[in-house]
Amino acid sequence: MRTRLARSTFGLAVGVSAAIAAVSIIAPAAAQDKPVELKFAFWVPATHPLAKLGYEPWAKSVEAASKGSIKVALFPAQQLGKAPDHYDMARDGIAELTWVNPGYQAGRFPIFAAGELPFLMSDQGGGSAALDAWYRKYAAKEMGDVHFCYAHLHIGTLHSKVPITDPGQIKGMKIRPANGTVAQLVTALGGTSVQLSAPESRDALEKGLADAITFPWKSILTFGIDKVVKYHADLRLYQATFVWVMNKSWYGKLSTDQKKVIDDHCTNVWAQKMGVEWGNDEDSGKGPLSKDGHTIVKLTSEQVDAWKKAAAPVYDKWLADANKAGYDGKAVLEELRSELKKRNALQ
Repeated sequence: MRTRLARSTFGLAVGVSAAIAAVSIIAPAAAQDKPVELKFAFWVPATHPLAKLGYEPWAKSVEAASKGSIKVALFPAQQLGKAPDHYDMARDGIAELTWVNPGYQAGRFPIFAAGELPFLMSDQGGGSAALDAWYRKYAAKEMGDVHFCYAHLHIGTLHSKVPITDPGQIKGMKIRPANGTVAQLVTALGGTSVQLSAPESRDALEKGLADAITFPWKSILTFGIDKVVKYHADLRLYQATFVWVMNKSWYGKLSTDQKKVIDDHCTNVWAQKMGVEWGNDEDSGKGPLSKDGHTIVKLTSEQVDAWKKAAAPVYDKWLADANKAGYDGKAVLEELRSELKKRNALQ
């Protein structure tokens, strides 16, 4: 991965390569690729597990596969822009690649939002592979102003200051939702959605601006939110879905060999890998959140059924939004369910 300190080293490497090429009768085509920089922006901190499990290995793999002609510079923690702006940052070329939560812009990507529907998925690896495979044919239209790389997800639950077992308890509460679809669920249950990005959430909970948050397990620890909320519902409540997207102009200017490197790193295999590794890491946070003053709130099957029944209006709204956007919502959702069934990831 490229850093500012690496420029002189890279220049030396280019000089050595040029000298070798000058005395060589035949040089491989890949050696002629113009060096390019790929600025990769994401909004979680560099210490976040996803950076170690996902961003950094991906960047190193791209650099190795391109024989150093693609240098990846990582920009964590909203350095280049706020979390909700990351899609437009890729579109506008502020960064060549960004990690995006489309749910931070509720209503903008109605088809992709199907992946956020409550109680839909049971497994994060299979769910990520299914989401990515299903969405690729829709991405060209719905995200046509960027170059789609791949999609993945995590599964989260409800973390609160008081134990919550019944959906009726949400009435009157202030809850930070993971995305626009979860916000709809909160509203349907009589709660108030407090729209905040992940990095802003702890402060809001500490100040009493929110009573609860929907989040994956280990990220509660990563963002220090475990200092504020002590009760954690034992549910596969929702999915937060993400895309890696690129600036189209930057991708279009790559050489044939460089495009192949990027294409080989924007695959369903990478989507599943991300889902498995990040998902397992997130779920590992459940243990620490079951002790030291924290409580895992167990729900009966009847209580879980009550939650699923309460989520029905969210499905109805998604279907209406998809139909309004010109799709057959029922058929589109069934396609996603079919991909999930293939991978034993349907809840």
